[in-house]
Amino acid sequence: MQRTIVTSVPFLSEPSAAADPNDPGDAAIAADLVDTLAANRARCVGMAANMIGKHKRIIVFVDEDLGTIGVMFNPIITQADGAYDTAEGCLSLEGERRTPRFERIEVDYLTRKGRPRHAAFTGFTAQIIQHEIDHCDGVLI
Repeated sequence: MQRTIVTSVPFLSEPSAAADPNDPGDAAIAADLVDTLAANRARCVGMAANMIGKHKRIIVFVDEDLGTIGVMFNPIITQADGAYDTAEGCLSLEGERRTPRFERIEVDYLTRKGRPRHAAFTGFTAQIIQHEIDHCDGVLI
């Protein structure tokens, strides 16, 4: 189900709790994130659960290489290379802001089925994932 986008800076600045893909409530949050991202696809490439009012470590993102929407539970960046500065916008905030990012990242996470995964991402997809993990940590650009 498509959800309303949260724009409250105090709410978005709070870190999110771990999520359990086997919990029906957390699985529903992931499904709502996918629906909300799809509905906002013309102006958005990634979302974190706090953007729809839920303080859970769940993110969704457009995988630029595959053209699909990826879902991660409890993502953690384990490796990062190729630092650069960029300007980013956010569906929850107005305007763009400068922020540091990495060209290549490796991420540990759980799939929607609860399976542990380790994957590498590069380019714009890596940038999207970093932005959404920042949301999980309560970090706004």
